[in-house]
Amino acid sequence: MTATRSRRPYRVYVVLKRSSWSKWVDEEHDPRIVALLEAGDESVRRMRPGHLDHIETIEEVRRALVDLGVDVVWHDRPHHFFIEGRCDLVVTVGGDGTLLGASHGIGPHVPLLGVNSAPAHSIGFFCAAKKGQVHEAIAAALEGGLERVELTRMRVELNGEPLHDRVLNETLISSQSPAATSRYILRLQAADKDGAVRTLAEEEHKSSGLWVGPAAGSTAAQRSAGGDILPLDSSVLQYVAREPYRIYGQPLKMTLGLVRDGESLVVKSRMREARVFIDGDHLVHDVTIGDVITMRRSNEPLIVLGLRRGPS
Repeated sequence: MTATRSRRPYRVYVVLKRSSWSKWVDEEHDPRIVALLEAGDESVRRMRPGHLDHIETIEEVRRALVDLGVDVVWHDRPHHFFIEGRCDLVVTVGGDGTLLGASHGIGPHVPLLGVNSAPAHSIGFFCAAKKGQVHEAIAAALEGGLERVELTRMRVELNGEPLHDRVLNETLISSQSPAATSRYILRLQAADKDGAVRTLAEEEHKSSGLWVGPAAGSTAAQRSAGGDILPLDSSVLQYVAREPYRIYGQPLKMTLGLVRDGESLVVKSRMREARVFIDGDHLVHDVTIGDVITMRRSNEPLIVLGLRRGPS
């Protein structure tokens, strides 16, 4: 079968994970890693098998795309990926981290298919396909045979200036040091029809930091911190305070909550040295005392193919 249309073939962008073996052994020749591998140490025992699975899956993807007769653009730096020109489908080959990194370069109208390249070593929650199932998954994606789930993303601003419009998992606001107390003022706000901003709730926190993110991230850090698992297609955001400190048992009302459409969550820093981490540790911004971080639903959702809508 050739997945072509009457006028022109499909154009598919493929974003590849660089395995730990590729980075630390083949490229960096890290002596510590090499010594541990030679000793058969348990800390690196999975590295080689996961790498081999990944390489085999890349080859499976290559064969499938040749057979389907599509135009292909290859990338191997997920966190630096962005689409240039026409694109009918983005395929990520790796795990959830690869998909997450690539998602920042994808606008609201291009569908994304994740391929878990090492299912024995990777969870691949967002990956609808896996090694051994690549051809049929890509063919179904191109032909519209996979369910499309529109995932809400989050917009983050610092002092009124946009930091990111495509946050898929979460943002962490915390002190620069994981051992230090995170101090901030938390406000839930909404705008009236005339544009006036109302504060719906407000609270001052001391904690280990604050997680804020859309539903796609609710099974990860939000859940681990005590948050709820939200349906994947939910449009709300969730915030969860990490290890909130309650002075003399004083109750706190804003350690866990939702940010609905039309609302914003505002965090005012009381820390001289703090940071905003966006979707992991690759995107980091410094924050100081008096800075204001604002989070709301983004106008740029992400279309992911083949996912189940309900929580897992």
